Amino acid sequence: MAVHNLYGAFIEPELEVTGSGSGKLAGFSFAVKDVFAVAGHCSSAGNPDWLRSHPPSAAHSAVVSMLLQSGATLRGATHTDELMYSLGGENYHYGTPVNPLAKDRIPGGSSSGSAVAVAAGNVDFALGTDTGGSVRVPSAYCGVYGFRPTHGAVEMEGVIPLAPGFDTVGWITACPELLLQAGEVLLGAAAPGSRGGAMGKLHIAPEAWALADADSAASLRNGLQLLQAGAGWSGATEIAPEGLKTWMNVFRELQGAEIWATHGAWIERAQPLFGPDIAARFAWAAGLAGQDHSRALRMRGEIAARLRQLLGEDSCIVLPTVPGPAPLRGGDLAQLEQNRSGAMMLSCIAGLAGLPQVTLPVIGPAGLPLGLSVIGGHGQDLRLLSWVREIWQQS
Repeated sequence: MAVHNLYGAFIEPELEVTGSGSGKLAGFSFAVKDVFAVAGHCSSAGNPDWLRSHPPSAAHSAVVSMLLQSGATLRGATHTDELMYSLGGENYHYGTPVNPLAKDRIPGGSSSGSAVAVAAGNVDFALGTDTGGSVRVPSAYCGVYGFRPTHGAVEMEGVIPLAPGFDTVGWITACPELLLQAGEVLLGAAAPGSRGGAMGKLHIAPEAWALADADSAASLRNGLQLLQAGAGWSGATEIAPEGLKTWMNVFRELQGAEIWATHGAWIERAQPLFGPDIAARFAWAAGLAGQDHSRALRMRGEIAARLRQLLGEDSCIVLPTVPGPAPLRGGDLAQLEQNRSGAMMLSCIAGLAGLPQVTLPVIGPAGLPLGLSVIGGHGQDLRLLSWVREIWQQS
């Protein structure tokens, strides 16, 4: 039976695979961003030319198989931005899913349909991918929970890549309990950090908070106080002495180079039609081919080492997920690009260091959704999820 698609979350609402019926996720339904292999289904990656030039999948992706074996039932494939290279959620070919909590605003991307499907109550949880914020940003804009794991902690086999050195499989839910339950399946209950426990230190990054508009920052501070009460120590800690704009530029350079290395050959061969913003982004990435990226690689290594040492096993960083509420639908490209840069300055922190990050829903100015994020130590995914579940259920 086709899933309800009133908000346009699904590109394939009739896709359904029944789970095993027993296991940790028995009775739950989930959707997948249209980049995950499902046997017999051809993933679009958000672009009709990709869909036409690729065959149906012969088998399920590793994570889809894990969820089905754990009892969950797959119900639908969701929309994505073209080849996952956007944070907006407005697809030139397939349109824009409706943000259920802010219908005149974009849902965020690139896991737009997955966030909308959960926010609309179509499914219990949904899979997305997160390279530069593609789970975290739409989760914040749509008022749901989203998680980007430690890079490499969740199997990417059978998932269309964007930039493998940054790509992760993430998931989106409407409650913190299910965010943890899905994590126990996808990460493994014996993963590091599964013992749980309180956070010893909570670092409040002032340079990240400075990116949020004043009204949004004020709304987020109520959630911050809850988190502070659950930590042994909290205080302001500068994390990016070079500046988050510099960090974002390092991220964009390395990500762009990987993106062209991943998809450049197909683009040159297939000559796909992209929307104007996506086309410009790929043209920029093409210009990075053959350049010397040693300085950016060195900076990434230094940033990762510094953050991993700061956080260890029992510390975290708290920051806004996005600078403010989602922009209005149909905005001009310059405005959307400015918003994208602000979001990327926040999302690149976990991306550069390969760290886990959870975004928690907060009601912002005029009742619009926002996200408050917590970044945990490398490999401490389940500890982070367990801690925020305990704290946030009190709200």
